[in-house]
Amino acid sequence: MIRKLLRRKATMCQVLLCVTVVVGFMLTLYAPAPIVAVENVVHGKKGLNQPRYKPTWESIDSRPLPGWYDEAKFGIFMHWGVFSVPSYGSEWFWWSWKGAKNKAYIDFMNKNYPPGFSYADFAPMFKAEWYDPAQWAEILQASGAKYLVLTSKHHEGFTNWPSKYSWNWNSMDTGPHRDLVGDLAAAIRNNTDLHFGLYHSLFEWFHPLYLQDKKNNFATQEYTKEVALPELYEIVNAYKPDVIWSDGDWEAPDTYWNSTDFLAWLYNDSPVKDTVVTNDRWGKGVSCHHGGYYTCSDRYDPGVLQKHKWENCMTIDKKSWGFRREAPLADYLDMDDLVKILAETVSCGGNLLMNIGPTHDGRIVPIFEERLRNMGMWLKVNGDAIYATKPWRVQNDTLTKDIWYTSKGDSVYAIMLDWPTSGQLDLGAPKTSSSTKVMMLGWATPLKWTAGAGGGIMVRLPTAAPSQLPCQWAWVIQMQGVM
Repeated sequence: MIRKLLRRKATMCQVLLCVTVVVGFMLTLYAPAPIVAVENVVHGKKGLNQPRYKPTWESIDSRPLPGWYDEAKFGIFMHWGVFSVPSYGSEWFWWSWKGAKNKAYIDFMNKNYPPGFSYADFAPMFKAEWYDPAQWAEILQASGAKYLVLTSKHHEGFTNWPSKYSWNWNSMDTGPHRDLVGDLAAAIRNNTDLHFGLYHSLFEWFHPLYLQDKKNNFATQEYTKEVALPELYEIVNAYKPDVIWSDGDWEAPDTYWNSTDFLAWLYNDSPVKDTVVTNDRWGKGVSCHHGGYYTCSDRYDPGVLQKHKWENCMTIDKKSWGFRREAPLADYLDMDDLVKILAETVSCGGNLLMNIGPTHDGRIVPIFEERLRNMGMWLKVNGDAIYATKPWRVQNDTLTKDIWYTSKGDSVYAIMLDWPTSGQLDLGAPKTSSSTKVMMLGWATPLKWTAGAGGGIMVRLPTAAPSQLPCQWAWVIQMQGVM
C-alpha cells in the first residue's frame, strides 16, 4: 500500500513538473511585449530647447542626423547567422530552399544532407568555435571604417543574442552558446574608435505569428507585439547601438510595424537618443521617403548628388551578403572596384557600407581580410579626401573622366581613378587664382601646374616608379585656392 501511495505521489509530481514546464514555456513564448511599458520609461531628460518627437513621419523626419554619421563616410556591414552553415547561394538559403523551392538548393540538400534534414538542424552546427571578437575588432579598425553594422537577426529569425522573444532559436540556447552581439560590442568599444550598430529584420519568413498576420492582410499585429518590437527594444536597451539598420519591412505598412511609435521612443527616451542613426526601411513604401538616412535599395548608387543623406550598402561578394563556399575569385570586387565605389559614393554625398560574410565557425576569410586591410592602407594616405568632407559644386570633371571631387574647408580634392599616360592631369572644373596650390596626398613635394587656356588647370604629376607612389589604386590631388 505504501509503495502504491509513493508511486502515485511520484506520478503526480511528474505531472505537476510537466505542467510547470509547459506553462513556463508558454509564458516565455507569449509573454506580453513591453510596448506599453516603454512609453513610460525615461532614460534621460531632453533639454529645454530640444524637441520631443511625435510618432508621425513629419515629426520623425524633422530630427537632424547626428553629425558623426556624415563625417564617418565608411562603415562595414557583417551578415552572419545560421545561413552561414550551408554557406551556399546566399543568406536567403532557407527561403530559396523551402519558400521558392529553387531546384539548385533542393539538389544541394539532396546531395549533401540526409533525408528529413531541416533548416533548424543547421543551428547546432553554427558553433562559431573560432570566433575571436578582439581579432575581428583589430581587422575592422585596420580597415579605416568608422562604424560597424552587425546582423543581430536576419529573415530566418535566429537571434545572435540571447533574446527572450526567440526561445531556443538564439545563439545562447543553441549553436555557439554565447552572446555573439554582446561579445563583439564589447570588443569594438574597448579596442577601436568605431561606432557599433545593429541590423535587425522586422519580418521572419516562416514565423507562424507573422504568417497569420499576413493571412489577415496585416489587420492583426500579433507578430509585431510579441516579437518584432520587443526585440528592437531589447537590443537598444541591452547593447546601445549607434545605428539601427532596419530591414524586412516591405510586405507590410509602417502602421503594422508601429514604426513611428518605436522611432519616437528611440529619439526621445532611449539610452542612445542623442547618437543613434536609423535608415529608411520601416514599412511598405517608406524606403527612400522617410526615416534617418536613405538606402532606397540594396547597392543604391545614384551617381549624382542627392538632396537627402544616403547610404550605399553593397557587398564585396557580388552575389551574396552571407559567406559562400562556392564563390570563385571573379565574384569578388577588387580594390580598383572598391575605391571607385567609395569615391563615387562620397562625392555624391553618401556613405559606403561595405559588407563581408563571416564563416559559421567565426572566421573572416583571407580575401575579406585582405580587402579590408587594403582599404585601410588607402584611407591612411587619402583619408583627408573622404572623412568629414562635403560634396563640391560639381562631382565629375568636365574634361577628364573617372575624376570624383570632394571638399573640406579651403581644399578641393580630385580623386583620380586612372593615372594619365601623358603624366599630366587636365581638369576643367577648377578655376585657379593667384593663391592656388596643388599637392598629391602622400607625396611630399608640391606639384607644378599651369592654368588652362580656356579655364581649368593642368597638373604635372610626379615622375616616379609605381612602387614609389603613395598608393596603388587611386590617387588624390589636393587643390587650395581654387573655385
